[in-house]
Order: sequence, then structure tokens, then C-alpha cells
Amino acid sequence: MDQGTTATSREGLSTLVAIGDIGRFPLDCVAGPLPAGRAARCSIRRYGVAMNAGTVGRRTWFKRVGALALAGAGAAGTPGHAWAAEVLKIATLYPKTSPWGEVLSTWERAVKEKSGGRIELQTFYNGYYGDEAAMAGLIREGSLGGAVMSSVGLAKFHQPILALQMPGLFTTWAKLDAARDAMRPEFEAGLRDAGTTVIGWYDVGMVSAFSRGFPVRAPADFKGRKPWQWRDDAIVKHFFQAIGGVTPVPLNVAEVLSALDSGAVNALLQSPLAAEQFQWAAKLDRVTDLVFGPSVGAIVISKKQLDAIPADLRQIVLDTGKVAASALKNRIRTEDAAALARLKDRMTVVTLTAEERNWWSGRFKRTRELLAQGTFSPELVTRLESMA
Repeated sequence: MDQGTTATSREGLSTLVAIGDIGRFPLDCVAGPLPAGRAARCSIRRYGVAMNAGTVGRRTWFKRVGALALAGAGAAGTPGHAWAAEVLKIATLYPKTSPWGEVLSTWERAVKEKSGGRIELQTFYNGYYGDEAAMAGLIREGSLGGAVMSSVGLAKFHQPILALQMPGLFTTWAKLDAARDAMRPEFEAGLRDAGTTVIGWYDVGMVSAFSRGFPVRAPADFKGRKPWQWRDDAIVKHFFQAIGGVTPVPLNVAEVLSALDSGAVNALLQSPLAAEQFQWAAKLDRVTDLVFGPSVGAIVISKKQLDAIPADLRQIVLDTGKVAASALKNRIRTEDAAALARLKDRMTVVTLTAEERNWWSGRFKRTRELLAQGTFSPELVTRLESMA
């Protein structure tokens, strides 16, 4: 680093100290050695600096900070001058072009406009930060601000939430709404205890059984086949255990499409809309006319990161987020029904007899019994069954 660059940058930083904006600046980013490859995130929130010193290089980093500091000093006395300040990173598995992505993009714009650019949401789509379990881990450690995730991911913070997806209980939206509303205080308290704040609840759709090359008329039809099991989904895991003799293929969401292409997976349980948006439906040719249960989700943000935001900006995130979650819930329900209709037109529909439906009901009940033996408390299972 040449002395001129050092002097200019240090002078810029002194200017920041003088105007009182260094309070939240990590001093280890401006003094002392910076080991190669270090992932230190150095930021001056008011001036929108978000540069990785280990990535851009110390000389470049100081040049950028110094320039922004001096520019900020020149504008500090200008009434109404605004710089991009706070950034919340939000992750999700859904594609940006999906209904989820469209609503989230609208939420991003609303937050930016209502805050005058003082806070921004940055949404990372298509599992950029990994599967939902990985997202939950990053939120806990502070590397990620929040996520739009299903109850499989939410269960990493508070396991009982996943119980809403137990099979054979909430097969209509009205039943789900009643149960979720009743359990919401407990669920949201559990999430708060785990360090997250619920911005709002939404849905992924009603789960159906899809297959390729064979019909699924009864749970036993999964035997000898290759059904997908989301690695972190305890519900589906115990459902296959309740059938007996089924060897599911455990994969994360990002791995399913290639597994369908290769034939490593030939059946799955998923909502019609999600199956379409993840491009799985094109690899399948049969759908069973039976509702397994709902797939639900929520928008959650790290409580620590949310609390660190100025109160007026925090309220903007909360208010617009509630609107976004409500829009997601209503839109996904409508589009999931439309997706099912499209898939029924294209696929062979497996219509069940009364006896076959009873077979499913028996395996659903057995699944809940297994879940009550350690995954969930017997009291929670019984309580939710009474709401169905």
C-alpha cells in the first residue's frame, strides 16, 4: 500500500470519527494485519459500505472507505441527504421467477421506497445459501439476516412447528388456519426463544403423491420404488417407516431434479405448485387424487439483526413483511390449486376407492403414533388431532 493512499484513507476515517459515525465500525477492519482470505465484513452502515477486506484487498478497501468517508463528510451538513444504510439478507429455496419470488421482489421495493433507501432487503434465491437447514445455521451464527422457509427449516429453530404437516389432519385450508391460529402464540414464542422473529406465515401448498411409470394407489406401492425423502423432513421419514419395507432416497431440495433425470428418484410427496416451480413435475406422469396434508412456511428474521435496526426502519420491515406474507399465503393457495388442475390435465390421475383411502388413513394414523414417540410430544400430537 502506498503512503498517499494510506494517508487519504486514514484522513477519511478520521473525518468519520469526527462526525460521530464510527460507533458501529469494527476497528479491527482498519487497523492491524488482515490475513489473506479472511472473511471480515467491514461496514459503515450510514454510508452503505459493505466491503470484504479479505476479498477486495487492503489497499482497495482503504481507497473505497476513504472516498466514501470524504464524500459523506461533504454531505453531512446537507439536510435530507440520504445514503443506503442497512441491508438485510434474506434467503429462500424458491426461484426468483416463482410466485414466491414475485411477491418477495415487491416486498424489497416497498421497503426501499418507504425507507427512502435507508434500508434494503437483498433476497437470495434458488438455495444460494444451501438447503433450509443451512440457512437456519447461518441465521443463528449471524451470517444471514433471515429466510423465507417451510416448516422443515422452521423446525431447526422450533421442532413442534413441523407437526402442522402431520398427514391426514389438516386437509383443507380452513382446518389449517384454525389450528395454526390456535398454536401461533406458542410457535412464535418458541421461535423467539431461538433468536428469530416471525414476520408472517404463508403456505407452500397441499401435498400430493406424484410418481413416474407406476401408480400410487396405496402406501404399499412405494415399496420397491425410489421415493424422495427430504433429508430434514421427519414427517415423510416416519411416513415411510409406518409403511415398512420402503427405502426412500434422502436428498436435499437442490439434488432432486438431477435425481429425477437419472432415475434415482421416481416418486415424491410435494405440493403441485412447488413440483412445477422446481421443474420436478415435468419428470413425473402420475398424480394420486389424495391430499397428504399441508406444507406451510413463514418469513423469519434474526431477532438480533432486527433489533439492531433503528426503530422506524424496523417497523417498516415488520409492516411491509406482514403484507408480503399475507399476499404469499393467498396467492400460493390459489396458484397451488391451479397447478394441481394443470397437472391433472397432463398426468394420469390415480383415483382411489373408499377402501384404498382407508389404507392411507391407517398409515397416516400410524405415522402420527411414531412421531409421538420422540419427534413431538404425545400431548402436541393429541392436541392437533383434536383440531382436525
